Amino acid sequence: MASSLAHPPPHLPSLNPKPNFTRRSLLLTSTATTLSFPSLSSSASPPPIPTITDRIFMEFSLCPNYYLPNRTLGDTISTLCSDSTLLGRVILGLYGNLVPRTVSNFKSLCISASNSNPNSSSYKNTLVHKVLPGQYFLAGRQGRPDRGEVRPPSYLPRNIETVDPKAFTLTHSRPGIVSLSLSENDDEDEIKFDPEYRNVEFLITTGPGPCPQLDNKNIVFGTVLEGLDVIRAIASTPTYQPGERIRQFNDLAEFFGDERAQNARAIWNRPLTTIYISDCGALEVTKPSLTPSLP
Repeated sequence: MASSLAHPPPHLPSLNPKPNFTRRSLLLTSTATTLSFPSLSSSASPPPIPTITDRIFMEFSLCPNYYLPNRTLGDTISTLCSDSTLLGRVILGLYGNLVPRTVSNFKSLCISASNSNPNSSSYKNTLVHKVLPGQYFLAGRQGRPDRGEVRPPSYLPRNIETVDPKAFTLTHSRPGIVSLSLSENDDEDEIKFDPEYRNVEFLITTGPGPCPQLDNKNIVFGTVLEGLDVIRAIASTPTYQPGERIRQFNDLAEFFGDERAQNARAIWNRPLTTIYISDCGALEVTKPSLTPSLP
């Protein structure tokens, strides 16, 4: 009798029909055991499936004359690069079902005719202004069309997807990823403060590996379907790389608030041979395809 009293009575189950689960208890329990709550797991949205809704072609060319010092005021890429060398054509597949506004704006700048509106320009005859070896290249910098930069038309809608977390779900996982450049955007501050400013600068990853530093910061909206060899050729183009001493002086100038530091960095990673988009446009898509595989 005494021995039975030495042990406490067994724990009785609670009569409360509602289990007292907190957010912390669910998280801790899920790491140790598998909870049998189908409603909790089914509520999580599945990863997005990128479906190609649009196809765009871009032709890239090399121009040996654009950066010559004897340019006149009226010279543009179209006048200076009549003897350019075609690198090749790239076919881009765009994910209009995931980021329709980003795709629509990009497509508009690929097919718009700048001759119909002298105050705007498309991607045609604009520069690939930066190449970061082994990572990506940048194109579509905003500014003056006579300098090979883009001036988006006033009718181009604002891209509200730049503040939508769902637009940043895809990653820069391989070469040939097409992305709207937000974190790496190097448009001048004066242009960004303009009420008519639109995000149109884009990047394409060149490989050989992924670029995780770009994830969750830039909007992936397409992929290279054909012409990955052209992308590699652009990536192998020699670029301007400042020496270590120049970088140190630049960092010091930026620390003291010297605006010339940012202006000096504008030519870093610039191709030593002019690369530009000599032509671009849309291709018909008869039937949207599922996740593409690169060649």
